[in-house]
Amino acid sequence: MRILVVEDDARLRELLREGLEEEGYTVEEAGDGPGGLTRALAAHGTDGEYAAIVLDVMLPGMSGYQVCSRLRAAGVWTPILMLTAKDGEYDEADGLDVGADDYLTKPFSYVVLIARVRALVRRGELDRPELLELGDLRLEPAALACRRGGEDVVLTAKEFAVLEFLARRAGQVVSKSEIVRTVWDTAYDGGANLVEVYIRALRRKIDVPYGRTAIRTIRGAGYLLARDGG
Repeated sequence: MRILVVEDDARLRELLREGLEEEGYTVEEAGDGPGGLTRALAAHGTDGEYAAIVLDVMLPGMSGYQVCSRLRAAGVWTPILMLTAKDGEYDEADGLDVGADDYLTKPFSYVVLIARVRALVRRGELDRPELLELGDLRLEPAALACRRGGEDVVLTAKEFAVLEFLARRAGQVVSKSEIVRTVWDTAYDGGANLVEVYIRALRRKIDVPYGRTAIRTIRGAGYLLARDGG
């Protein structure tokens, strides 16, 4: 599997390449934003399409945010792990808002980075239409926007990720462990009971105020999101 690393620090780029190659990946590199964008666009839809992209935020020529946004606008949904020396919840939200799949702040553990790349590769490129509609429940993945009955519903990035996963599997029962593996990653060492916290939060926001029961608990199996939005 091929991984694209877009990082302007030559030493870090080399270390990332060596670490990923030790894991069995074929690594291609770009040292600036335009170069990374060109490589990702050229590979899209070919036999050499990347399994994941490791994308720095602070890049010459074009920021990682801009690269990610342009890829998503072009319909390229290759999983993206963003790297940055910045930190804070707003920086993370910026990355997720433009369509990144995960976010890692420098300095980082290579064990954690490899684990997150593996999680993204395992998840693969999802079919991500611009709009998911289940009755009057509407999700816009690229914008992390949710509406119910024409009203905006404010969700955190993680709440949206859980709801989006359920929406893409609407009508199917998904287990807590499936949600954890997809929404979190292999580096997450908490219990699957955290999923219950997010399900309760989602019900308070998309079901209770509207008298709906979109998210159903299937005892002993997991959760199901109704195809008609409840």
